[in-house]
Amino acid sequence: MTRLELNILGCGSATMTPRHQPSCQVLNVRDNLMMIDCGEGAQLAMRRMRLKPMRLNHIFISHLHGDHCFGLPGLVSTMALLNRTNSLTIHTFKDGVELFSQWLDYFCRERPFEVRFNVIDTHKRVIWEDDAVTVTTFPLVHRIPAVGFLFQEKPKLRHIIGEKVKELDVPHYAMNALRQGEDWVTPEGIVVPNEELTEPADPVISYAYCSDTKFSRRVIKSVAGVDWLYHEATYDDSLRIKAHKRYHSTSLEAATVAREAGAKRLILGHFSKRYLDETPLLNEARTVFPNTLLANEGLVFDLNRR
Repeated sequence: MTRLELNILGCGSATMTPRHQPSCQVLNVRDNLMMIDCGEGAQLAMRRMRLKPMRLNHIFISHLHGDHCFGLPGLVSTMALLNRTNSLTIHTFKDGVELFSQWLDYFCRERPFEVRFNVIDTHKRVIWEDDAVTVTTFPLVHRIPAVGFLFQEKPKLRHIIGEKVKELDVPHYAMNALRQGEDWVTPEGIVVPNEELTEPADPVISYAYCSDTKFSRRVIKSVAGVDWLYHEATYDDSLRIKAHKRYHSTSLEAATVAREAGAKRLILGHFSKRYLDETPLLNEARTVFPNTLLANEGLVFDLNRR
C-alpha cells in the first residue's frame, strides 16, 4: 500500500497561542510532500515533525489572510540557505503572486532555485496533477476569495500473484500489462484472464481541505463522497451567530457537512483561541457525525486507514 499521510503542523485560527499554530498541513504522497497553507512557524513545525523541506515541491494557499501564508518567506529563505536546487511551485491567487513575489524578491533574492506560481481562482477545476494524484479547487464562503482543495488519488495498479505467474512462466516484460488489467496470452494462444494472475488494486483515497468558510451546501456538493474531510470548526454551536458574522463554521456545522457529503472521516481544526480544550467541539460534532477526530500539532493521520 502506497504511503499517504496527513501531517498537522498548525490547526489554530488567526491568533497564535502556546497550544496552536496557524493553519498548515503537509500531505505526504509516496514521499513527495505538498503543503496546504503556510501559517507562521511552518518551517519550525516541519523540523519538529522531521519533514524534509527538500522534498516539498508544492504549496497550496487557500486564501490571502496572514494566518494562512505568513510562513512563506521564512520557509523559502531556509530552503535557499540549505542550497535547494529543485523548483518550488506556489498555487495562489493573482494578488498572492504579486505579494509573494515582492516578499521573496526582497528577502530571498539570491535563492538558488526557481519559485514558480500557478494562479488559481474560485472556480472548481483541476489545478495540478501527476501520475499519482489530482488536485481540484472548489469555492468556499469567506470574507475574501477562498478555496478548498480536493486531493484524489489516481487508479492504482493491480497486484501480481507471484506463484501464478511463475507457474505459467509469464515473462517479466508482461508484468506491467498485467498490473494494468490486461489478460495474458500464452505462446500457444491461450488467453489467461487477468483475474487469475492478479489481485485487485488498493482502493484510491480522497482528502478534502476546507478552511475558513461559512456552512455551505455548495461545499457539501464539492466534497461529496470524500474519504477524509478536514473542515474548520472555529467555534462551538452556541456561537453560531458570531461564526456566521465572521464567515466561519461551528463544529456542529462541520459535522453536518461531513454527514450530508457522505464523508467517511472528519477532522476538525482552525480552533478559536478561546478554547483551552477542544473536547466540547469534538463531542458536539460526534452527535451528528460520530467518525470525527480533532486535529492537533504533531499528529499524523494515515489516510489509508478506513
